[in-house]
Amino acid sequence: MAAVGAERGQLNVLTDRIIGAAIEVHRQLGPGLLESTYEVCLEHEMQSRGLHVQRQVALPVIYKGVRIDDGYRIDMLVDGQLVVELKAVEHILPVHEAQVLSYLKLSGHRVGLLLNFRTVLMKDGIRRFIYGK
Repeated sequence: MAAVGAERGQLNVLTDRIIGAAIEVHRQLGPGLLESTYEVCLEHEMQSRGLHVQRQVALPVIYKGVRIDDGYRIDMLVDGQLVVELKAVEHILPVHEAQVLSYLKLSGHRVGLLLNFRTVLMKDGIRRFIYGK
Protein backbone atom coordinates (compact mmCIF):
# COMPACT_ATOMS: atom_id res chain seq x y z
CA MET A 1 0.00 0.00 0.00
CA ALA A 2 2.88 2.38 0.75
CA ALA A 3 4.28 1.79 -2.76
CA VAL A 4 0.97 2.87 -4.31
CA GLY A 5 0.99 6.05 -2.23
CA ALA A 6 4.59 6.79 -3.18
CA GLU A 7 3.80 6.26 -6.88
CA ARG A 8 0.77 8.52 -6.59
CA GLY A 9 2.86 11.20 -4.89
CA GLN A 10 5.56 10.93 -7.54
CA LEU A 11 2.96 11.30 -10.32
CA ASN A 12 1.47 14.34 -8.56
CA VAL A 13 4.90 15.99 -8.42
CA LEU A 14 5.51 15.16 -12.08
CA THR A 15 2.08 16.54 -13.02
CA ASP A 16 2.84 19.78 -11.17
CA ARG A 17 6.19 20.13 -12.96
CA ILE A 18 4.60 19.63 -16.37
CA ILE A 19 1.83 22.11 -15.62
CA GLY A 20 4.41 24.66 -14.46
CA ALA A 21 6.29 24.22 -17.74
CA ALA A 22 3.06 24.59 -19.75
CA ILE A 23 2.16 27.78 -17.88
CA GLU A 24 5.61 29.20 -18.64
CA VAL A 25 5.29 28.37 -22.36
CA HIS A 26 1.82 29.96 -22.44
CA ARG A 27 3.12 33.01 -20.55
CA GLN A 28 5.88 33.47 -23.13
CA LEU A 29 3.88 32.72 -26.30
CA GLY A 30 0.25 33.41 -25.45
CA PRO A 31 -2.69 31.77 -27.24
CA GLY A 32 -3.18 31.60 -30.99
CA LEU A 33 -0.23 29.61 -32.32
CA LEU A 34 -0.16 26.16 -33.89
CA GLU A 35 -0.15 23.09 -31.67
CA SER A 36 3.21 22.04 -33.14
CA THR A 37 4.80 25.30 -31.92
CA TYR A 38 3.61 24.71 -28.38
CA GLU A 39 4.83 21.12 -28.58
CA VAL A 40 8.44 21.95 -29.42
CA CYS A 41 8.54 24.83 -26.92
CA LEU A 42 7.01 22.69 -24.16
CA GLU A 43 9.53 19.95 -24.89
CA HIS A 44 12.35 22.49 -24.53
CA GLU A 45 10.88 23.92 -21.31
CA MET A 46 10.41 20.50 -19.73
CA GLN A 47 13.90 19.36 -20.70
CA SER A 48 15.34 22.55 -19.20
CA ARG A 49 13.60 21.49 -15.97
CA GLY A 50 15.27 18.09 -16.04
CA LEU A 51 12.37 16.05 -17.38
CA HIS A 52 12.83 13.31 -19.98
CA VAL A 53 10.45 13.98 -22.89
CA GLN A 54 9.58 11.79 -25.85
CA ARG A 55 7.55 13.42 -28.62
CA GLN A 56 5.20 11.74 -31.08
CA VAL A 57 5.50 8.33 -29.45
CA ALA A 58 4.12 5.57 -31.67
CA LEU A 59 1.40 3.57 -29.97
CA PRO A 60 0.49 0.28 -31.63
CA VAL A 61 -3.07 -0.99 -31.82
CA ILE A 62 -4.12 -4.63 -31.79
CA TYR A 63 -6.82 -5.11 -34.40
CA LYS A 64 -8.34 -8.58 -34.80
CA GLY A 65 -5.22 -10.07 -33.29
CA VAL A 66 -2.87 -8.15 -35.58
CA ARG A 67 -0.47 -5.56 -34.19
CA ILE A 68 -0.69 -2.36 -36.22
CA ASP A 69 2.28 -0.14 -35.47
CA ASP A 70 1.78 3.62 -35.51
CA GLY A 71 -1.94 3.20 -34.96
CA TYR A 72 -1.75 6.31 -32.80
CA ARG A 73 0.85 8.83 -31.73
CA ILE A 74 1.01 10.22 -28.22
CA ASP A 75 2.05 13.89 -28.38
CA MET A 76 4.38 13.53 -25.40
CA LEU A 77 5.40 10.90 -22.89
CA VAL A 78 7.17 12.43 -19.90
CA ASP A 79 9.59 10.46 -17.74
CA GLY A 80 8.21 7.30 -19.32
CA GLN A 81 5.05 7.48 -17.26
CA LEU A 82 2.79 10.45 -17.95
CA VAL A 83 0.91 11.01 -21.24
CA VAL A 84 0.53 14.62 -22.42
CA GLU A 85 -1.85 15.51 -25.23
CA LEU A 86 -1.68 19.05 -26.60
CA LYS A 87 -4.40 21.05 -28.27
CA ALA A 88 -4.74 24.58 -29.60
CA VAL A 89 -8.51 24.63 -30.05
CA GLU A 90 -11.28 27.00 -29.08
CA HIS A 91 -13.03 24.42 -26.89
CA ILE A 92 -12.09 21.04 -25.51
CA LEU A 93 -14.64 18.54 -26.77
CA PRO A 94 -15.59 15.15 -25.33
CA VAL A 95 -13.72 13.50 -28.22
CA HIS A 96 -10.47 15.16 -27.02
CA GLU A 97 -11.01 13.76 -23.54
CA ALA A 98 -11.83 10.32 -24.99
CA GLN A 99 -8.58 10.50 -26.97
CA VAL A 100 -6.52 10.91 -23.79
CA LEU A 101 -8.36 8.08 -22.06
CA SER A 102 -7.80 5.85 -25.09
CA TYR A 103 -4.08 6.65 -25.06
CA LEU A 104 -3.91 5.76 -21.38
CA LYS A 105 -5.77 2.49 -21.93
CA LEU A 106 -3.71 1.45 -24.96
CA SER A 107 -0.35 2.49 -23.48
CA GLY A 108 -0.90 1.06 -20.00
CA HIS A 109 -0.12 4.40 -18.35
CA ARG A 110 -2.34 5.66 -15.55
CA VAL A 111 -2.09 9.46 -15.68
CA GLY A 112 -2.51 11.90 -18.53
CA LEU A 113 -2.80 15.61 -19.09
CA LEU A 114 -4.78 17.38 -21.79
CA LEU A 115 -3.33 20.86 -22.32
CA ASN A 116 -5.19 23.38 -24.48
CA PHE A 117 -3.04 26.40 -25.26
CA ARG A 118 -5.80 28.39 -26.94
CA THR A 119 -7.07 29.90 -23.70
CA VAL A 120 -6.56 33.31 -22.17
CA LEU A 121 -5.33 31.71 -18.93
CA MET A 122 -3.47 28.42 -19.21
CA LYS A 123 -5.05 27.14 -15.99
CA ASP A 124 -8.38 27.07 -17.86
CA GLY A 125 -6.91 24.76 -20.49
CA ILE A 126 -5.65 21.99 -18.20
CA ARG A 127 -7.40 18.67 -17.64
CA ARG A 128 -5.94 15.73 -15.71
CA PHE A 129 -7.03 12.14 -16.26
CA ILE A 130 -6.47 9.00 -14.22
CA TYR A 131 -7.18 5.66 -15.85
CA GLY A 132 -7.74 2.46 -13.93
CA LYS A 133 -7.29 2.00 -10.20
